[in-house]
Amino acid sequence: MYYVGMFRDRSEAGQKIADKLEQYKDSKDAMVIALPRGGVVIGYEISQRLHIPLDIISVRKIGHPQSDQFAIGAIDENGTMILNDTDAVALDQKWLHDEIEREKAEAARRILEYRGRKPMLSVEDKTVILVDDGIATGHTMRLAIKVLKPMRPAKIIVAVPVSASDAVAELKPEVDEIVTLEPPENFLGSVGAHYIVFPQVEDAEVVRLLRFMHVEEKSKLDD
Repeated sequence: MYYVGMFRDRSEAGQKIADKLEQYKDSKDAMVIALPRGGVVIGYEISQRLHIPLDIISVRKIGHPQSDQFAIGAIDENGTMILNDTDAVALDQKWLHDEIEREKAEAARRILEYRGRKPMLSVEDKTVILVDDGIATGHTMRLAIKVLKPMRPAKIIVAVPVSASDAVAELKPEVDEIVTLEPPENFLGSVGAHYIVFPQVEDAEVVRLLRFMHVEEKSKLDD
């Protein structure tokens, strides 16, 4: 049984978002950038339906020691970071330093695991559709935007199935458009609450989807 505000799984949610982005189908000036891991499933469905390239940007949430679901910031593999100073100053600084380094290393590991030595696709002068499976605090999405902007995309569109209203309000001034499937005021308190099936996405699944996209792109070039 389906309930209001609920998707069967990430694949269904990605297909539904793609329907709302139909204007970018077959565009040579648009691409999808996904946040691993769950966002890659969403991004794959969008890229398949719209026939546009897919790549990733590796950003890691910095969780609170008392609840890793409560993010106090985010970091990428190069050390680019956003941090809630109010929350951070109250924490043990040795623990915080170690946690930041741990998440930075994990972001780097994921880039190597998922993309290998291949460089990121160029986003310059492109419409970037930035996706994840949902937004709760918005820290990882905000950092992804911060990382992308110096790369000079023509436009950044955040596209997610669900998002907390506070996160939408914070992100709106930073991007050109935000596309959601559910009104932010209907957010259920966690991203997973909006899915019937919401398993953890494993590394192998991310690698499989990205490799499949790479094979498809090579096939198109060969044709």
